[in-house]
Amino acid sequence: MELCRCSSRPWSGTDVRTTAASFVAAEGTPEVVQLSGGEPTLHPLLPDFVAMAQDRGIRHVMINSNGLRLAHDDRLLSRLADLKPTVYLQFDGFDPVTNLALRGRQDLVETKLKTLDRLAEADVRAVLVAAIERGVNDHEIGAIVDFGLRNPAVFGVNFQPAFRAQRHLAMDPMNRMTIPDVLKSLELQTAGRFRMDDFVPVPCCMPTCNFVTYALLSGDEVTPITRLVDVEGHLDYLKNRTLATFDQEILATLERLWSSSAPVGSDVSAGDVHRAVNGAASRCPACHVGLPLSSHGSTDLARHVFMVNTRDFMDPWTFNVKNVMKCCVEFIIPDGRLIPFCAYNSVGYREQVTAQLNRVARTP
Repeated sequence: MELCRCSSRPWSGTDVRTTAASFVAAEGTPEVVQLSGGEPTLHPLLPDFVAMAQDRGIRHVMINSNGLRLAHDDRLLSRLADLKPTVYLQFDGFDPVTNLALRGRQDLVETKLKTLDRLAEADVRAVLVAAIERGVNDHEIGAIVDFGLRNPAVFGVNFQPAFRAQRHLAMDPMNRMTIPDVLKSLELQTAGRFRMDDFVPVPCCMPTCNFVTYALLSGDEVTPITRLVDVEGHLDYLKNRTLATFDQEILATLERLWSSSAPVGSDVSAGDVHRAVNGAASRCPACHVGLPLSSHGSTDLARHVFMVNTRDFMDPWTFNVKNVMKCCVEFIIPDGRLIPFCAYNSVGYREQVTAQLNRVARTP
């Protein structure tokens, strides 16, 4: 779930309380909300918004940020260190040309590296989010993952093939990155450390929208969970399989992990990975030998689990109503309705909401 506004008046505390209440009423026990923008760290009440969401029982709050203010604002970072949201950090690559093409500035890398150092020091967890554009930064996919695996602040990477909504580069819609393109590049650029078949679609949305894997980390060893557990077999609801043949506890655990509301980098997700692997290994005593995570206690599991995700958002060139009908990622708009992400960005909802908020802002 996202709270996001572009080109409109700043949100007030009343706005956030109202929309958070709508979200809780719709979902019952919400798992994840993401505060987006614009740039949410520019809002003076951002820490209060995080606290409001947590007070409403929303267990995991994410902040979608370019990270620039976090590189120098000690007061903001101190507040976030107390609240422990996850920072969804815009991180498109290391090449200055990449950042100039996608963000209009080529001097971003050093600032974002400083932000990650500060997040690690404050014990605030981060996920790197890379918009991948063919011919711009598709050669940096492996380097981004390798960097994330080494950085103490980073608990996962989310690749998003570039889509066209609002402001973006001019492009040929027939020459775009897709999820298979991202995964193939990742396999080639990591020399097979991650393979295409390590990734499994998230069942709650259309199987073409979102692919995920979790890796277990032990020293320099990186082992995707799919090489230890039959994830696809457990989650395959389309083939003629008898689910009773699978361990129901493992099934429930994998359903939580392969969900759009799975909290990236959290102790909860790390515990689920541990339970799934150990549950599968319990069927085969020999599998316990050298099992990653086996020597780690529950308090530091999250630092030994790393998520890689690729999500393909639709735009006017790829819009499909069937996909929207199964969407698990939604915006909350001011009247309390929940609008599927790709519908919000592609068929006029964003423009309607922006106009409405701007009218309210101009009202004396």
